Amino acid sequence: MNIELFDFELPEELIAQTPLKERDASRLMIVDKKSGDITHSRFKSLIEYVSPGDCLVLNDTRVMPARLYGMKEETGAKVEVLLLKEKEGNVWETLVKPSKRVKVGTTLNFGNGLLKGTCVGTLEHGGRIIEFQYEGIFLEILDQLGEMPLPPYIKEQLDNKERYQTVYSREIGSAAAPTAGLHFTDEILENIKNKGIHIAFITLHVGLGTFRPVSSTNITEHKMHAEFYQMTEGTARLLNEVREKGGRIIAVGTTSTRTLETIAGKHGGKFVEESGWTDIFIYPGYNFKGIDGLVTNFHLPKSSLIMLVSALAGRETILRAYEEAIKEKYRFFSFGDAMLII
Repeated sequence: MNIELFDFELPEELIAQTPLKERDASRLMIVDKKSGDITHSRFKSLIEYVSPGDCLVLNDTRVMPARLYGMKEETGAKVEVLLLKEKEGNVWETLVKPSKRVKVGTTLNFGNGLLKGTCVGTLEHGGRIIEFQYEGIFLEILDQLGEMPLPPYIKEQLDNKERYQTVYSREIGSAAAPTAGLHFTDEILENIKNKGIHIAFITLHVGLGTFRPVSSTNITEHKMHAEFYQMTEGTARLLNEVREKGGRIIAVGTTSTRTLETIAGKHGGKFVEESGWTDIFIYPGYNFKGIDGLVTNFHLPKSSLIMLVSALAGRETILRAYEEAIKEKYRFFSFGDAMLII
């Protein structure tokens, strides 16, 4: 399957640079995955398209202020470090810019010595393994020195760090936000519950896969980076009950989708308490076992994310929906508008 099948022309001005003042003020495109029909609405009206007995599954991961700016201790040369995954203790997989300057043995200094790091290894994608040294609590130091790791296509500074967190985030560990959840407010969540719609939480810590483009011409050769996921016994029980009673499971975001499909795929369509690492890559031809619908944002051309939504609704339907979104000037990517595939 050729990567060019997932390409489209996107005007740069449609890439949302800042979040809207109100989280739920974004637009919502509804795509009927069976008929291909497209409807335009507002995110505040999401509840009108979800029925009592259905279940929305939210990813409760919390983004670390994982971008650090420092310098090489030996030369004073500036470096930028993005934390991706904690390997053990104080050892992290990272992306470093410029990576050529940071060789094994190089010492980095952040915040006038408040935090130091030594490169102890390299990664196949050009990343670096860094062991950190500090006094106190690492996450408190990170909160003091780090910045939110906004995607490279966002050029504006973020005034309020919490706008790159969901209102229900609680499990810190991501290098990027599960952006489909950014539209939700406490009020919307309360209205959803009051209608008799279930809400379940899973955790998937978003890692390097978010930053890696699909570079293979044949997409089946692309290798996803593994990310940590977790499902509690309570969530598994709720999801199984929803299924048994004929309700729909609607994932909020591609991260929730990948977690649900990983677990359901291993257990014959059932959900179980489980944690582990997933590198599942979902593209057209995939047979969904865990979800019936999806809330998602509008994604990059040729990305693994547009391939996932194409697997759910059909490539031609998705490309037609994206064409419609461009014509109607929807906002794209992390701070953009939303799509409901149902």
